[in-house]
Amino acid sequence: MTQEQWTAVDRYFTDLLVPSDPALDTALQTSAAAGLPPHNVSPNQGKLLLLLAQIQGARSILEIGTLGGYSTIWLARALPSDGRLITLEADPKHAEVARANIAHAGLSKLVDLRLGQALSTLPQIAAENQGPFDLIFIDADKPNNPEYFAWALKLSRRGSLIIADNVVRNGAVIDAASSDPSVQGVRRFNRLLAEVGKRVRGKGKRNKKTFPL
Repeated sequence: MTQEQWTAVDRYFTDLLVPSDPALDTALQTSAAAGLPPHNVSPNQGKLLLLLAQIQGARSILEIGTLGGYSTIWLARALPSDGRLITLEADPKHAEVARANIAHAGLSKLVDLRLGQALSTLPQIAAENQGPFDLIFIDADKPNNPEYFAWALKLSRRGSLIIADNVVRNGAVIDAASSDPSVQGVRRFNRLLAEVGKRVRGKGKRNKKTFPL
């Protein structure tokens, strides 16, 4: 399948199954107008996140990587009225745009946006005893994916769902000699994921569910 065909198929399912939504559309528009990189999840991926959070029955969610808040809105909509979502963003401009988008979607009471490098804010969250989280979504800088995953394991429980985005890198993930830090970060993440899986299988039980997307 060519990239053109893939894009057309993706658009077909999005148009059919993900109706236009004013708050989500605005989040994308304001993010683009502010010059944020176009690294949001796609609409059908956003709906998948919503469905996974609902199936999980999530009441507490941790998101590592906010960008403009597009995925944050999808995830927060899955929460009950007394749920909570903590989202981590390192860039002040991104955080400002995200806060406005989250407020426009009417979700400010559910979302706690923490500004700062995630590897600094994650220990603070642990120190505050904020965990364990029912669902953790990792979608930040890829070189640090292994460290984010390690923290996700610490902040989860048996039955928690951990989702990591962008782990294929357009196929570059298979290139062991790649000089791209993002590719190498994802490769280290995948090795860590495999090691955790082996340990869990060795114990004969499943503690956490992790799905690379």
